[in-house]
This record gives sequence, structure tokens and C-alpha cells, in this order.
Amino acid sequence: MSERTAMADASAGPAAASTPAASTPATTAASPPGLQGRVLEQLGMAICGGSLHPGEVLRSDALEERYHVSRSVIREALSILGSMGLVESRRRVGVTIQPATAWNLYDPLVIRWRLATNGRLKQLRSLTELRSAVEPQAALLAAQRAPLSDGSDLVGLAAKMWAAGQAGDSEEFLALDIEFHRLVLQSSGNEMFTKLDSLVAEVLSGRTQYGLMPHHPSDEALQLHADVASAIQRRKPDEAHAAMLRIMQQAIEEMSSLWAQEHPGEPLPSE
Repeated sequence: MSERTAMADASAGPAAASTPAASTPATTAASPPGLQGRVLEQLGMAICGGSLHPGEVLRSDALEERYHVSRSVIREALSILGSMGLVESRRRVGVTIQPATAWNLYDPLVIRWRLATNGRLKQLRSLTELRSAVEPQAALLAAQRAPLSDGSDLVGLAAKMWAAGQAGDSEEFLALDIEFHRLVLQSSGNEMFTKLDSLVAEVLSGRTQYGLMPHHPSDEALQLHADVASAIQRRKPDEAHAAMLRIMQQAIEEMSSLWAQEHPGEPLPSE
């Protein structure tokens, strides 16, 4: 088992040099503020990015020196990483990096950190496949259960998305898209689905941030969102399910197309 004393700078990750900077929508998860948040972010990025390997030991004194922070700051950051499954504290061993199989892959921060690596397409594909299993059913249930006000709100959001998409306002479109899918999940009346809204927000933000979303949404994509909203408002569960499923399928197709442009002849990677 190896031990490092000056590890865990996110800039040392394999994708750091090519990762573009972008603002994060307020609707996505946020790291704790201040020094603790900075240490947490850099350690999380280093673990998810692969510059820290499973089995390696993190020494508190080395981390204090590395980040110029107190032991309490390091302790809190490691505690949060432990709650995510990224590290584990072992008696007489110390804090050990855990393999990806132990991580809480549903945690929004873990999703964000993984999307910042070179393996983001694998992550996006897995997440979109998960969304394909959940969101069409959420749309179906929303058409059966949502109050009329939610249906009207969805129709309004779809109209605003159309305007933002046609205008090429990607920031506004992203915010509306996140709110649209959040409201569909909420309107399903299933509290388990509702709790996935942060996951969906990170997926949509990640696709935009890393250039895996068309600069101008296709007319089909815009129409499909309008179709979902209309079906929910009109109490048409099967239509809502079909339109949302097509949105998920189109997301995979768009990512595959963008991947093919950069990697001719190579299939979109999967987990």
C-alpha cells in the first residue's frame, strides 16, 4: 500500500489541463464555503480524477501542510468524503482512498467531480440511462397526479425554453431545462423521484459545461418538451411517457454524434 504526503490538488488530475471553466447554476449542489470547501473540492477532484488511487493513505499532517489549513478543516473535509464513500478511516492505518465501487455515485458532488474527468462521457451515458428509466415514468405519473397548476407551469416553461433556444441563450435555456425536469419529477407525486432533481441538474449542467449539448437545441427537442408539458396538462399519461422517453433517447444520440465528430470510428464508451 502506497502513501503520499503531498497529494490531492485537483489541478493534478488527468483532465485538469483540458477542463474548461464554466459557471455552475445555482440549482446544482454546492460545496461547503471557505477553506473546508476548497479542500473538499480539490480532494474530491483528485480522487475522482485518478491522481489519488484506491488504497493510498492520506496523512492529516501532510494535508495540513499542503493546504495551509488547520487539522479541524482537514478532519471535516475527510469526514464529508467519508460520507460519500470516497475515503475510509481505518484504525492503525489512517484515511484510505476507496475504489469507485464504494462511492455514492448518486451524490451530486461526486457526479460533478466525475464529470470533470476524461471519463465524463461514460458517466453521462450511465446517468442518461438512469434518467431513461425514471423520468418517462415520472412524466406518466405527473399526467395522472399533478395539480392543474403544475401542468400550466410546465407549459409555460416549455414556451420559455423554446424562446431561449431559438435565441441561442444557452444560460437561460439551461436554467429553464433544469427547472422543467425538476417540476416533472416533483409533479410525479413520488418522493423518491423528486430526490433525483439534483442529479438531473448536474447532468444537464455537465453536458452544457463540457460541450456535449448542441449550441442551439433542435426543433425536435424543443417540441418534445412542449409535448411532455401538454400531455401532463391534458392528463395523457402514455403521451407524456413517450415524449419524455424520446427526450432521453435524443440525449444519447446527441452525445454519440458529438463523440463521433471528435473520435471518428469509435463508439460512445460505456461503463
